[in-house]
Amino acid sequence: MAKLVSKTYGDALFEAARESGRLDDFWVEAKAIKTALQENPEFFQLMEHPKIGEDEKIKIMEHIFSGKVSPEMVGLLCMIMNKGHFREAGAVLDYFIDRVKEHRAIGTAYVTTAMELTKAGRKAVEKRLLETTKYVKFEMHYAVDPGLIGGMVIRIGDRVVDSSVKTKLYNLTRELSKR
Repeated sequence: MAKLVSKTYGDALFEAARESGRLDDFWVEAKAIKTALQENPEFFQLMEHPKIGEDEKIKIMEHIFSGKVSPEMVGLLCMIMNKGHFREAGAVLDYFIDRVKEHRAIGTAYVTTAMELTKAGRKAVEKRLLETTKYVKFEMHYAVDPGLIGGMVIRIGDRVVDSSVKTKLYNLTRELSKR
């Protein structure tokens, strides 16, 4: 259900943003709202409190967001609230943000290595990803996992490239145990 909600509202927001020529504006606003929601989990508790009426919740929402983001974004948040899906607001914004990034050919890569990569190493990884994918830009996220022993694991969307020594040893062990 959550996936359907995020897709329905996220697609509607994307189309409205594109048709109005304000895709970048809405993208920036969606990221800001997403951050605000993540940094204020008590806001979700307030918006889901059973003793606060829906009209009051809408007034609170309008008070917080009006003047800070576009009326369309405030309207979207209020509509999500009206339909009883406020818990999914973050997922809606994520879906929209991801849809804009795909439209702009911006990939998101999660790179895990056994040791911290140098600045030159990071640039080389990003350069290689740009050469081997359809993306023109990447948002890079790096992590260190000493358990990999060596090599790296790269995740872009639902694709994973695992060239870690840990996985190679595991695969070798599995292959040898079959004999």
